[in-house]
Formats: sequence, C-alpha cells, structure tokens
Amino acid sequence: MECEFPTVNSNMDEIKEIFNTVKTIAVLGLSPDATKDSNKVAAYLQSVGYKIVPVYPKGETILGEKVYSSLAEIPFPVDMVNIFRKPNALDPIADACIARGDVKVFWAQKGIVNNEAAQKARDAGMSVVQNQCSMVDHRSLQV
Repeated sequence: MECEFPTVNSNMDEIKEIFNTVKTIAVLGLSPDATKDSNKVAAYLQSVGYKIVPVYPKGETILGEKVYSSLAEIPFPVDMVNIFRKPNALDPIADACIARGDVKVFWAQKGIVNNEAAQKARDAGMSVVQNQCSMVDHRSLQV
C-alpha cells in the first residue's frame, strides 16, 4: 500500500473551531468491539457531549446508539464524518458526504490519507482533516 502525505488538511485553529461548532458525528467503521480504536474514540467523543452516529455494516446498536449501514441511511443532519476505513474507501465516502449536502467536516483518522478524496470534499465546502486522531486533538486543544 502506498502511503500519502496529507496535502489537504486543516490547521489546529480550524480544528478547534470544528470541535466548537459540530454537534453530530457519524463514525464510519465504528466497531462494536470496545478494544478497537474506532470504539474508543467514539466513546470519548460521546463522553464529552457529541452525538455519535455509528455507521457499520451490521448490528443494531453501538455505544447505545442506533447503527446505520451507510451514511445515506441517516435520516437527520450530520455535521462531521469521522472515518475509520482504508484510504481507498475515502473517494466514495467523499461522494456520499457531498450527496448528503449537510456534512461540514470530513475527518480521516490517524494513518488515513487520500488527498484526492480530501480535495473533492474541500472543493464541496467541507473542512478536511487527515491523518489525525479526533480524540487526541480534542484532548490537546482542551475544547
């Protein structure tokens, strides 16, 4: 697998603004396994007051929230999409965010970079964060 350096990315001031404005976060690839990073990060974000929306191919609830099998199925506005998927999955995810029309933030977690998808999201008006952990950034910014 080829690793990319994130050429499309928000700075820490923009990330602080993201945390101060978003309320609802769809977590793509949120595992029901409490030992997985996606679950730990989502549980943390939930514990500090964000509405978490699990997007996972199976299951009824994760972290006490209804699971949706795709971003398109979520019947209410989503402010941010927090992605725990492989980099090659980001292109269709960017398309799904654009199709929704309500996503303000496209966030690819630590180790996940796809500059083409990130540029597509940015061109559609979204803030973009790549290769950064939302839990680590939230804690470090003391939002």
